[in-house]
Amino acid sequence: MEIKLCSLIALLGFLTIANAQTVFDITKCGATPNSDITAFQILTKTWTDACASPTGATIVIPAGTYKCGVVEFKGPCKGPITFQVDGTLQAPTSPDGDSWITFCSFENLAVTGTGTFDGMGSAIYGKQKSKAVNLRFNFITNGHMEGVTSKDSKEFHVNVLGCKNLTISKFTVCAPADSPNTDGIHLGRSNGVQILDTKIGTGDDCISVGDGMEQLTVERVTCGPGHGISIGSLGQYAGEMPVKGIFVRNCTLVNTQNGVRIKSWPDQEANDVSDIHFEDIVLDNVDNPIIVDQMYCPSNLCKSKGASKVTISNVSFKNIRGTCKLPEAITMTCSSAHPCTNVEMCDIDIKCTTGPAKAVCTNVKPVITGIMNPPGC
Repeated sequence: MEIKLCSLIALLGFLTIANAQTVFDITKCGATPNSDITAFQILTKTWTDACASPTGATIVIPAGTYKCGVVEFKGPCKGPITFQVDGTLQAPTSPDGDSWITFCSFENLAVTGTGTFDGMGSAIYGKQKSKAVNLRFNFITNGHMEGVTSKDSKEFHVNVLGCKNLTISKFTVCAPADSPNTDGIHLGRSNGVQILDTKIGTGDDCISVGDGMEQLTVERVTCGPGHGISIGSLGQYAGEMPVKGIFVRNCTLVNTQNGVRIKSWPDQEANDVSDIHFEDIVLDNVDNPIIVDQMYCPSNLCKSKGASKVTISNVSFKNIRGTCKLPEAITMTCSSAHPCTNVEMCDIDIKCTTGPAKAVCTNVKPVITGIMNPPGC
Protein backbone atom coordinates (compact mmCIF):
# COMPACT_ATOMS: atom_id res chain seq x y z
CA MET A 1 0.00 0.00 0.00
CA GLU A 2 2.83 2.38 0.88
CA ILE A 3 4.53 1.75 -2.49
CA LYS A 4 1.29 2.51 -4.38
CA LEU A 5 0.82 5.67 -2.31
CA CYS A 6 4.37 6.76 -3.10
CA SER A 7 3.71 6.35 -6.83
CA LEU A 8 0.50 8.38 -6.55
CA ILE A 9 2.22 11.20 -4.66
CA ALA A 10 4.99 11.32 -7.25
CA LEU A 11 2.47 11.41 -10.10
CA LEU A 12 0.50 14.25 -8.51
CA GLY A 13 3.72 16.16 -7.94
CA PHE A 14 4.63 15.73 -11.59
CA LEU A 15 1.21 16.92 -12.79
CA THR A 16 1.28 20.06 -10.65
CA ILE A 17 4.91 21.12 -11.28
CA ALA A 18 5.41 21.47 -15.01
CA ASN A 19 8.82 20.65 -16.41
CA ALA A 20 10.19 19.74 -12.95
CA GLN A 21 11.81 16.46 -12.01
CA THR A 22 9.77 14.16 -9.80
CA VAL A 23 11.43 13.38 -6.47
CA PHE A 24 11.14 9.91 -4.95
CA ASP A 25 12.29 9.75 -1.32
CA ILE A 26 12.43 6.06 -0.48
CA THR A 27 11.48 6.70 3.17
CA LYS A 28 8.20 8.16 1.92
CA CYS A 29 7.73 5.03 -0.17
CA GLY A 30 7.97 2.68 2.79
CA ALA A 31 11.70 2.17 3.37
CA THR A 32 12.79 2.29 7.01
CA PRO A 33 16.35 3.35 7.85
CA ASN A 34 18.43 1.24 10.23
CA SER A 35 16.06 -1.67 9.90
CA ASP A 36 16.63 -5.37 9.26
CA ILE A 37 13.94 -5.22 6.57
CA THR A 38 15.43 -4.96 3.08
CA ALA A 39 14.62 -1.94 0.92
CA PHE A 40 15.07 -4.02 -2.25
CA GLN A 41 11.42 -4.15 -3.35
CA ILE A 42 10.89 -0.46 -2.62
CA LEU A 43 13.99 0.51 -4.60
CA THR A 44 13.02 -1.58 -7.62
CA LYS A 45 9.45 -0.23 -7.65
CA THR A 46 10.70 3.34 -7.18
CA TRP A 47 13.09 2.89 -10.09
CA THR A 48 10.24 1.69 -12.33
CA ASP A 49 8.16 4.76 -11.46
CA ALA A 50 11.11 7.15 -11.84
CA CYS A 51 12.05 5.64 -15.18
CA ALA A 52 8.54 6.32 -16.47
CA SER A 53 8.69 10.06 -15.70
CA PRO A 54 9.08 11.97 -19.01
CA THR A 55 10.68 14.99 -17.32
CA GLY A 56 13.14 12.86 -15.37
CA ALA A 57 13.31 11.96 -11.71
CA THR A 58 15.47 12.02 -8.60
CA ILE A 59 15.57 9.01 -6.31
CA VAL A 60 16.71 9.99 -2.82
CA ILE A 61 18.23 7.61 -0.27
CA PRO A 62 18.30 9.78 2.88
CA ALA A 63 20.60 9.44 5.89
CA GLY A 64 20.53 6.04 7.58
CA THR A 65 21.42 2.49 6.61
CA TYR A 66 19.29 0.47 4.20
CA LYS A 67 19.82 -3.19 3.40
CA CYS A 68 19.57 -3.94 -0.30
CA GLY A 69 19.77 -7.19 -2.24
CA VAL A 70 21.15 -7.68 -5.74
CA VAL A 71 19.43 -5.17 -8.04
CA GLU A 72 19.63 -4.02 -11.66
CA PHE A 73 18.39 -0.53 -12.49
CA LYS A 74 17.70 -0.85 -16.20
CA GLY A 75 16.63 1.51 -18.97
CA PRO A 76 15.81 2.92 -21.33
CA CYS A 77 14.03 5.61 -19.30
CA LYS A 78 11.82 8.44 -20.51
CA GLY A 79 13.95 11.14 -18.90
CA PRO A 80 17.21 11.69 -17.00
CA ILE A 81 17.62 9.98 -13.63
CA THR A 82 19.49 11.21 -10.55
CA PHE A 83 20.23 8.53 -7.96
CA GLN A 84 21.05 10.56 -4.84
CA VAL A 85 22.64 8.54 -2.04
CA ASP A 86 23.02 10.39 1.26
CA GLY A 87 22.69 7.33 3.46
CA THR A 88 24.32 3.89 3.31
CA LEU A 89 23.16 1.08 1.06
CA GLN A 90 24.31 -2.24 2.52
CA ALA A 91 24.92 -5.36 0.43
CA PRO A 92 23.97 -8.92 1.43
CA THR A 93 26.79 -10.85 3.06
CA SER A 94 26.68 -13.60 0.40
CA PRO A 95 25.04 -12.29 -2.79
CA ASP A 96 24.41 -14.55 -5.76
CA GLY A 97 26.16 -13.81 -9.04
CA ASP A 98 28.89 -11.33 -9.96
CA SER A 99 27.10 -8.05 -9.21
CA TRP A 100 25.42 -6.16 -6.42
CA ILE A 101 24.09 -2.90 -7.94
CA THR A 102 23.99 -2.45 -11.73
CA PHE A 103 22.96 0.58 -13.78
CA CYS A 104 22.28 -0.59 -17.31
CA SER A 105 21.30 0.59 -20.79
CA PHE A 106 20.15 4.18 -20.70
CA GLU A 107 21.18 7.81 -21.17
CA ASN A 108 21.65 10.68 -18.73
CA LEU A 109 22.37 9.11 -15.36
CA ALA A 110 23.73 10.93 -12.31
CA VAL A 111 24.76 9.07 -9.16
CA THR A 112 25.39 11.73 -6.52
CA GLY A 113 25.36 12.42 -2.81
CA THR A 114 27.54 11.98 0.25
CA GLY A 115 26.54 8.42 1.04
CA THR A 116 28.11 4.99 0.84
CA PHE A 117 27.71 1.75 -1.09
CA ASP A 118 28.85 -0.77 1.54
CA GLY A 119 29.69 -4.10 -0.09
CA MET A 120 30.14 -5.82 3.31
CA GLY A 121 33.25 -7.53 1.99
CA SER A 122 35.07 -7.26 5.33
CA ALA A 123 32.89 -10.10 6.58
CA ILE A 124 34.29 -12.55 4.01
CA TYR A 125 37.85 -11.40 3.17
CA GLY A 126 40.11 -14.42 3.52
CA LYS A 127 37.20 -16.73 4.31
CA GLN A 128 35.18 -17.28 1.15
CA LYS A 129 35.15 -16.12 -2.45
CA SER A 130 32.53 -13.82 -3.92
CA LYS A 131 32.51 -12.18 -7.35
CA ALA A 132 30.00 -9.45 -6.49
CA VAL A 133 31.09 -6.06 -7.87
CA ASN A 134 29.71 -3.15 -5.85
CA LEU A 135 28.70 -0.96 -8.81
CA ARG A 136 28.41 -1.80 -12.48
CA PHE A 137 27.83 0.80 -15.17
CA ASN A 138 26.87 -1.10 -18.31
CA PHE A 139 26.13 0.70 -21.59
CA ILE A 140 25.50 4.12 -20.06
CA THR A 141 25.68 7.22 -22.28
CA ASN A 142 26.21 10.63 -20.69
CA GLY A 143 26.68 9.56 -17.08
CA HIS A 144 28.15 11.16 -13.99
CA MET A 145 29.01 9.82 -10.53
CA GLU A 146 30.11 12.31 -7.89
CA GLY A 147 30.64 12.50 -4.14
CA VAL A 148 29.75 8.97 -3.08
CA THR A 149 31.90 6.26 -1.48
CA SER A 150 32.35 2.57 -2.30
CA LYS A 151 33.38 0.58 0.77
CA ASP A 152 34.60 -3.01 1.20
CA SER A 153 33.47 -4.44 -2.12
CA LYS A 154 33.75 -8.20 -2.46
CA GLU A 155 35.27 -7.85 -5.95
CA PHE A 156 35.89 -4.73 -8.07
CA HIS A 157 34.37 -1.60 -6.54
CA VAL A 158 33.30 -0.18 -9.92
CA ASN A 159 33.16 -1.87 -13.31
CA VAL A 160 32.59 0.26 -16.42
CA LEU A 161 31.59 -1.54 -19.64
CA GLY A 162 30.31 -0.21 -22.96
CA CYS A 163 29.89 3.38 -21.72
CA LYS A 164 30.21 6.69 -23.58
CA ASN A 165 30.84 10.08 -21.99
CA LEU A 166 30.98 9.00 -18.36
CA THR A 167 32.59 11.13 -15.63
CA ILE A 168 33.55 9.90 -12.16
CA SER A 169 34.57 12.71 -9.82
CA LYS A 170 35.13 13.31 -6.10
CA PHE A 171 34.63 9.58 -5.61
CA THR A 172 36.12 7.61 -2.73
CA VAL A 173 37.07 3.93 -2.61
CA CYS A 174 37.84 2.44 0.78
CA ALA A 175 38.99 -1.15 1.41
CA PRO A 176 41.87 -2.80 3.30
CA ALA A 177 45.25 -3.27 1.62
CA ASP A 178 44.83 -7.05 1.88
CA SER A 179 41.34 -7.21 0.35
CA PRO A 180 41.70 -9.56 -2.65
CA ASN A 181 40.89 -8.56 -6.26
CA THR A 182 39.18 -5.34 -5.20
CA ASP A 183 40.20 -3.04 -8.06
CA GLY A 184 38.95 0.46 -7.41
CA ILE A 185 37.69 1.24 -10.93
CA HIS A 186 37.99 -1.24 -13.78
CA LEU A 187 37.13 -0.07 -17.30
CA GLY A 188 36.76 -1.73 -20.68
CA ARG A 189 35.18 -1.28 -24.13
CA SER A 190 34.20 2.31 -23.35
CA ASN A 191 34.97 5.70 -24.89
CA GLY A 192 35.26 9.16 -23.38
CA VAL A 193 35.54 8.38 -19.66
CA GLN A 194 37.00 10.80 -17.11
CA ILE A 195 38.12 9.97 -13.56
CA LEU A 196 38.78 13.19 -11.65
CA ASP A 197 39.59 14.35 -8.10
CA THR A 198 39.18 10.86 -6.68
CA LYS A 199 40.76 9.01 -3.75
CA ILE A 200 41.22 5.25 -3.94
CA GLY A 201 42.57 2.94 -1.25
CA THR A 202 42.12 -0.78 -1.87
CA GLY A 203 43.76 -4.19 -2.14
CA ASP A 204 44.39 -4.33 -5.90
CA ASP A 205 44.79 -1.87 -8.79
CA CYS A 206 43.38 1.55 -7.96
CA ILE A 207 42.46 1.89 -11.64
CA SER A 208 42.72 -0.95 -14.16
CA VAL A 209 42.16 -0.57 -17.89
CA GLY A 210 40.88 -3.55 -19.84
CA ASP A 211 40.58 -4.16 -23.56
CA GLY A 212 38.66 -1.86 -25.88
CA MET A 213 39.20 1.25 -23.74
CA GLU A 214 39.57 4.47 -25.73
CA GLN A 215 39.97 8.12 -24.69
CA LEU A 216 40.30 7.76 -20.93
CA THR A 217 41.44 10.72 -18.82
CA VAL A 218 42.61 10.20 -15.23
CA GLU A 219 43.48 13.40 -13.37
CA ARG A 220 44.12 14.36 -9.74
CA VAL A 221 43.66 10.84 -8.39
CA THR A 222 45.29 9.76 -5.14
CA CYS A 223 46.02 6.03 -4.98
CA GLY A 224 47.07 4.10 -1.89
CA PRO A 225 47.07 1.54 -0.56
CA GLY A 226 46.75 -0.51 -3.74
CA HIS A 227 48.61 -1.89 -6.74
CA GLY A 228 48.81 1.38 -8.66
CA ILE A 229 47.32 2.52 -11.99
CA SER A 230 47.48 -0.23 -14.61
CA ILE A 231 46.86 -0.71 -18.31
CA GLY A 232 45.92 -4.37 -18.56
CA SER A 233 46.42 -7.10 -18.14
CA LEU A 234 45.97 -7.72 -21.88
CA GLY A 235 46.58 -10.57 -24.29
CA GLN A 236 44.95 -13.26 -22.19
CA TYR A 237 41.74 -13.79 -24.17
CA ALA A 238 40.87 -14.18 -27.84
CA GLY A 239 38.95 -11.31 -29.42
CA GLU A 240 40.35 -8.53 -27.26
CA MET A 241 40.00 -5.02 -28.66
CA PRO A 242 42.82 -2.41 -28.87
CA VAL A 243 43.50 0.09 -26.09
CA LYS A 244 44.35 3.66 -27.12
CA GLY A 245 44.20 7.24 -25.95
CA ILE A 246 44.89 6.86 -22.21
CA PHE A 247 46.01 10.02 -20.34
CA VAL A 248 47.03 9.83 -16.66
CA ARG A 249 48.02 13.23 -15.23
CA ASN A 250 48.65 14.92 -11.88
CA CYS A 251 48.19 11.78 -9.81
CA THR A 252 49.77 10.78 -6.48
CA LEU A 253 50.61 7.24 -5.41
CA VAL A 254 51.32 6.57 -1.72
CA ASN A 255 52.60 3.27 -0.28
CA THR A 256 51.44 1.32 -3.32
CA GLN A 257 52.84 -1.92 -4.70
CA ASN A 258 53.23 -0.38 -8.16
CA GLY A 259 53.14 3.08 -9.64
CA VAL A 260 52.12 3.30 -13.31
CA ARG A 261 52.11 0.04 -15.20
CA ILE A 262 51.37 -1.65 -18.54
CA LYS A 263 51.02 -5.44 -18.37
CA SER A 264 50.37 -8.20 -20.89
CA TRP A 265 50.40 -11.98 -20.85
CA PRO A 266 53.15 -13.95 -22.61
CA ASP A 267 52.46 -15.91 -25.79
CA GLN A 268 48.67 -16.04 -25.68
CA GLU A 269 46.55 -13.59 -27.69
CA ALA A 270 47.36 -10.54 -29.84
CA ASN A 271 46.32 -7.00 -29.06
CA ASP A 272 47.51 -3.43 -29.64
CA VAL A 273 48.22 -0.77 -27.01
CA SER A 274 49.01 2.76 -28.21
CA ASP A 275 48.87 6.45 -27.33
CA ILE A 276 49.40 5.95 -23.58
CA HIS A 277 50.66 8.90 -21.50
CA PHE A 278 51.66 9.22 -17.84
CA GLU A 279 52.53 12.78 -16.80
CA ASP A 280 53.12 14.75 -13.57
CA ILE A 281 53.05 11.74 -11.25
CA VAL A 282 54.16 11.99 -7.60
CA LEU A 283 55.44 8.83 -5.89
CA ASP A 284 55.63 8.38 -2.13
CA ASN A 285 57.26 5.13 -0.94
CA VAL A 286 56.09 3.08 -3.94
CA ASP A 287 57.55 -0.42 -4.42
CA ASN A 288 57.84 -0.43 -8.23
CA PRO A 289 57.21 3.04 -9.74
CA ILE A 290 57.36 2.47 -13.54
CA ILE A 291 56.65 -0.94 -15.06
CA VAL A 292 56.09 -2.37 -18.51
CA ASP A 293 55.64 -6.10 -17.95
CA GLN A 294 55.00 -8.23 -21.03
CA MET A 295 55.66 -11.43 -19.10
CA TYR A 296 52.79 -10.91 -16.67
CA CYS A 297 51.85 -14.30 -15.27
CA PRO A 298 49.98 -14.20 -11.95
CA SER A 299 49.87 -17.45 -9.98
CA ASN A 300 51.76 -19.19 -12.83
CA LEU A 301 48.60 -19.40 -14.94
CA CYS A 302 50.38 -18.85 -18.29
CA LYS A 303 50.05 -21.49 -20.98
CA SER A 304 53.53 -20.62 -22.22
CA LYS A 305 56.50 -18.45 -21.31
CA GLY A 306 57.03 -17.33 -24.93
CA ALA A 307 57.02 -13.75 -26.19
CA SER A 308 53.89 -11.64 -25.75
CA LYS A 309 51.80 -11.03 -28.87
CA VAL A 310 50.68 -7.61 -27.63
CA THR A 311 52.24 -4.59 -29.37
CA ILE A 312 52.95 -1.45 -27.33
CA SER A 313 53.69 1.87 -29.06
CA ASN A 314 53.56 5.65 -28.58
CA VAL A 315 53.97 5.68 -24.81
CA SER A 316 55.31 8.56 -22.71
CA PHE A 317 56.43 8.93 -19.10
CA LYS A 318 56.95 12.60 -18.18
CA ASN A 319 57.75 14.41 -14.95
CA ILE A 320 57.52 11.39 -12.67
CA ARG A 321 59.19 12.02 -9.33
CA GLY A 322 59.39 10.81 -5.75
CA THR A 323 60.57 7.82 -3.73
CA CYS A 324 60.49 4.05 -4.06
CA LYS A 325 61.20 1.18 -1.66
CA LEU A 326 62.75 -1.35 -4.04
CA PRO A 327 65.91 -0.77 -6.13
CA GLU A 328 64.32 -1.33 -9.56
CA ALA A 329 62.58 2.00 -9.94
CA ILE A 330 62.06 1.41 -13.66
CA THR A 331 61.46 -2.02 -15.17
CA MET A 332 60.49 -2.25 -18.82
CA THR A 333 60.30 -5.84 -20.06
CA CYS A 334 58.92 -5.63 -23.58
CA SER A 335 58.15 -8.49 -25.95
CA SER A 336 61.05 -9.98 -27.91
CA ALA A 337 58.63 -10.66 -30.78
CA HIS A 338 57.09 -7.16 -30.69
CA PRO A 339 59.52 -4.71 -29.03
CA CYS A 340 57.97 -1.54 -27.59
CA THR A 341 58.27 1.39 -30.03
CA ASN A 342 58.12 5.19 -29.77
CA VAL A 343 58.59 5.24 -26.00
CA GLU A 344 59.55 8.60 -24.47
CA MET A 345 60.92 9.29 -20.98
CA CYS A 346 61.31 12.89 -19.85
CA ASP A 347 62.26 14.34 -16.46
CA ILE A 348 62.21 11.16 -14.39
CA ASP A 349 63.57 11.64 -10.86
CA ILE A 350 63.04 8.66 -8.55
CA LYS A 351 65.08 7.98 -5.42
CA CYS A 352 65.17 4.64 -3.62
CA THR A 353 64.94 4.78 0.17
CA THR A 354 66.75 1.44 0.66
CA GLY A 355 69.78 1.93 -1.62
CA PRO A 356 70.72 3.04 -5.15
CA ALA A 357 67.83 3.00 -7.62
CA LYS A 358 68.24 1.40 -11.04
CA ALA A 359 66.48 1.11 -14.38
CA VAL A 360 66.27 -2.13 -16.36
CA CYS A 361 64.96 -2.05 -19.93
CA THR A 362 64.59 -5.01 -22.30
CA ASN A 363 63.45 -4.92 -25.94
CA VAL A 364 62.86 -1.17 -25.85
CA LYS A 365 64.99 1.89 -26.66
CA PRO A 366 63.23 4.88 -25.13
CA VAL A 367 63.95 8.43 -26.21
CA ILE A 368 65.24 10.18 -23.09
CA THR A 369 65.12 13.93 -22.50
CA GLY A 370 65.67 16.08 -19.43
CA ILE A 371 66.51 14.45 -16.10
CA MET A 372 66.84 10.66 -16.07
CA ASN A 373 67.32 9.37 -12.54
CA PRO A 374 68.01 6.51 -12.26
CA PRO A 375 69.95 6.04 -15.51
CA GLY A 376 70.21 2.71 -17.26
CA CYS A 377 67.74 2.61 -20.15
